[in-house]
Amino acid sequence: MHTIGQGTVLGDRYALDRPLGRGSMGQVWQGRDLHLGRPVAVKTVAAELLAEAEDRERARRRFVREAKAAAALDSDNIATVHDAAVTGDTHWLVMQLVDGATLGTVIDEAEEERLDVASAAAAAAQICSGLAAAHAAGLVHRDLKPENIMIRRDGVVKILDFGLVKLMADDGPRLTATGEQPGNLRYASPELLSGDAALDGRSDLYSVGCLLHHMLAGIPPFPAEGPMAVLRGHLYDAPPSLATAGVPVPDALQELVLALMAKSRENRPASAAEVYGALGPWLPAARPGPGTLRGFGTEDPRRPFVLPQGPYPV
Repeated sequence: MHTIGQGTVLGDRYALDRPLGRGSMGQVWQGRDLHLGRPVAVKTVAAELLAEAEDRERARRRFVREAKAAAALDSDNIATVHDAAVTGDTHWLVMQLVDGATLGTVIDEAEEERLDVASAAAAAAQICSGLAAAHAAGLVHRDLKPENIMIRRDGVVKILDFGLVKLMADDGPRLTATGEQPGNLRYASPELLSGDAALDGRSDLYSVGCLLHHMLAGIPPFPAEGPMAVLRGHLYDAPPSLATAGVPVPDALQELVLALMAKSRENRPASAAEVYGALGPWLPAARPGPGTLRGFGTEDPRRPFVLPQGPYPV
């Protein structure tokens, strides 16, 4: 069995330098493309998924579909897939390394550990822009959470890790066998948590609603520590208002957040593009100029809306 660790070179090309984190489908490393000399992120599939022959075959099928589907996406708000292959029992995916901070870090470091309305709307709009491209290609992310959203240093938001991606028009074997972790509980839709096989993009929109609530309130809508309490909240409890968390927001924005978190997907907005448009009134107003350039921090999700395609660094 091929052992993966710091210093490993995959495919005679990608050197693993240091671990960046662990997700539901494996570990992510910061690495180097030895041929092109550029930094990359390398995702390796968790070894426990490959323990039995059946698991290996299922993981291989999932991996092949994920790699092809993710590589075909073309969006500024989705991390680019560069390469993919299998080394022994290790399935690995090479992605764009995003220089910035996770959305969770940006929230934690913000004043009062929450974002203002303009910043939250700007981040959510960029997430919806990426999702619109993915949904148009027949893909559902299924695992949106602050750790899977990066705010690049120029303010561009990047969706990471389509590790639980689902082909919406998939006629092949189901890749959602009982026992697999269905994304992150704090942001997962009721239909995902209940095991509904016929997921569509509105499942991701529920997650966007949870993320918007978290950005504005500083906590997820159902922040209970125990997983069963969180599960019960998503399945049965009415989502709390932002006013309950002591955060005043425009009524129309509150209505949008609650609509995104509707228990029934039929009661949610129909598409990511529709949500993007609905966020328009709260996006920062564009005001190019020297003063604008000086007004941004290192990671500010509002930046692309205030100064589209502006230079970085300044």
